Amino acid sequence: MSDDVTRVVPGRAQVRLGTTTAAVRTRRRTRGRATALLYILPAAAVYLGFAIWPALNTAYLSFVEWDGISPSTWVGLENYRTIFTSPTLGPALWHGLVLIIFFAIIPCAFGLFLTALLQGGNRRGMTAFRVIYFLPQVLPLVAVGITWRWLYSSDGLINQGLDLVGLDGITRAWLGDYDYALIALGLIGTWAMTGLCMVLFLAGAQKIDVSLYEAVALDGGGSIRKFFTVTLPALRGEITIASVITTIAALASFDLVFVTTNGGPANQTTVPGLLVYRLAFNEGNIGAASALAVLLTLMVLTVITLIRLLAREKA
Repeated sequence: MSDDVTRVVPGRAQVRLGTTTAAVRTRRRTRGRATALLYILPAAAVYLGFAIWPALNTAYLSFVEWDGISPSTWVGLENYRTIFTSPTLGPALWHGLVLIIFFAIIPCAFGLFLTALLQGGNRRGMTAFRVIYFLPQVLPLVAVGITWRWLYSSDGLINQGLDLVGLDGITRAWLGDYDYALIALGLIGTWAMTGLCMVLFLAGAQKIDVSLYEAVALDGGGSIRKFFTVTLPALRGEITIASVITTIAALASFDLVFVTTNGGPANQTTVPGLLVYRLAFNEGNIGAASALAVLLTLMVLTVITLIRLLAREKA
């Protein structure tokens, strides 16, 4: 009888001990999650207050008529009808799409070209070269716009250089020219974004296994073949990231356009971001400006989704 009790009691003790241990682990996990949430809470509060709430408020304002001062009036989809029937919307969207060529496609292509030239081995002055090319990313775009506005002026450095080489016949006030203003503006974006793409691609190229290049070399492949068979496929992720960042910069551009051309001449460089500013602060139509901002956001998300789908399809 005594032996049976002895055998049973330890079994019960083990069950109780196991149950107690599981409960302790559960409490520790709960406490750890609560602690993690407390660490995340300040950043989450800032993000909710300065990103999510303004976005939701903008979506609400797109359905009302409001001048920023007097009480608002619910108008439903009227602001969206106003935007879609505006004669300036189509050209502005087209200009934004054109800027993608200069802000995204050309910088990515030129960044890949520079990566092909610079990757492999430690070349003298590589750090300084990267800093110089990345410098436009740390400069305020307002300062960049003012500088390039002077460079593009009639007596600016670009026209002076053309005069020196005997091409004074093509000199002009580039940002004020009806046919070349958008191209001149786009080239500023190319200058600003190329360094970012190059640094991203060089960072991605450093993680590529050297043995892959050796295998191509043993197969008789040269530098061009190494780039297209090893480097380019390995940089797919970095190319996607660079494309997304530069595309957003092109479609959501405002400060650079505002400082250099303010949409001129004759609205030849007007972009959606500038239209939002004009509707809100020049015309006092907050509702229409919010509707255009919502449409611009949807357009950016659509283009970015297409970029990611294309990158995933090729993967």
